[in-house]
Amino acid sequence: MELLQENYLRIIERINNAKENSGRGKEEITVIAVTKGISPERIKEAASLGINHFGENRVQEVLPKMEVLPDQLTWHFIGHLQSNKVKDVLPRFSLVHSLDRLSLAKEINKRSKKAKRITEALVQVNVAKEKSKFGLAVTELEGFIEKVVENFPNIKIKGLMTIAPYEEDPQEARPVFRELKDLARQIKVPGAELKELSMGMSNDFEVAVEEGATMVRIGSALFR
Repeated sequence: MELLQENYLRIIERINNAKENSGRGKEEITVIAVTKGISPERIKEAASLGINHFGENRVQEVLPKMEVLPDQLTWHFIGHLQSNKVKDVLPRFSLVHSLDRLSLAKEINKRSKKAKRITEALVQVNVAKEKSKFGLAVTELEGFIEKVVENFPNIKIKGLMTIAPYEEDPQEARPVFRELKDLARQIKVPGAELKELSMGMSNDFEVAVEEGATMVRIGSALFR
């Protein structure tokens, strides 16, 4: 517990320093604690420190955890989402970070309409063009957002998400984060909000914050 608290305070300090370096002042950054492979007991400890946002990328792993965790925790789905898992994700997660294809949007919209709800989502962009990563190509992004807004009224696009390639030097990820921020500024689609930028993980979150991240997804730096 003591180590977890030290890790969290260090992360907050590093985020604050990154905000200061980039002139972002007191702008709030949401820390999403990534709980892949983390026990419910450890998640409860993290929540007791004031962490309220948690991220999972595997539905089958998180469902048993949710049964024994407090209901007030805010969950983010941050992994690749299969259409057949949408029914399990929508009732439990406040934000889907990985909307990346129209077939998925269709299923989310159908399930959301049936439940009489609006599902908030981020569009995942493969800025670095990595073959091993999911996400839309940069050139596909604006047209995709337009189609979602026009055809799927039960989805509300709130922003963009990307995963930068892992680099020993976090500075190497800067162009990826900067491009995502530029895309959010450039694309203007009525009905879509591109205010949220989910980018940056344990190895590069400071650079992401400097480049405009509003959400950072941190696992190993917190739970190590």
